Amino acid sequence: MKKLIIALFAFMALVNTGFNGKAQTPKTAVAISTIEVIQFHSSHRCMTCLKIEKLTRATLANSFKTLPFRLLNVEEKKNEKVAEQFQATGTALFLFNSKTGKKKDLTEFAFMKAGDEKVFEVELKKQIEDFIKS
Repeated sequence: MKKLIIALFAFMALVNTGFNGKAQTPKTAVAISTIEVIQFHSSHRCMTCLKIEKLTRATLANSFKTLPFRLLNVEEKKNEKVAEQFQATGTALFLFNSKTGKKKDLTEFAFMKAGDEKVFEVELKKQIEDFIKS
């Protein structure tokens, strides 16, 4: 009986993880595969920058498990070209479609909403969904 319950929970977790509560159309799945979330930061990070990272990671873990998240230090030589491409000189948050080159700057949103976890998650989720559709 214990094994059956464990198997049932494992199956439910797998279904929830794989479909995120919604069936994805092939078009949506393809769009998601080309999109990533990028957060830039400097070497000395403030509390808000750290909070933006925490809330972004939590939102992705809860709603977009397959969406990649990149955290890049703008002061490191290896990140110089990417930082220039996004004109990032410090903390910045972007959505990026590698296939089309389309970018969406979410920096102002992130700083304004980082103090309210629920609002941040709801609004970031909507921003990502809208970006996927566009």
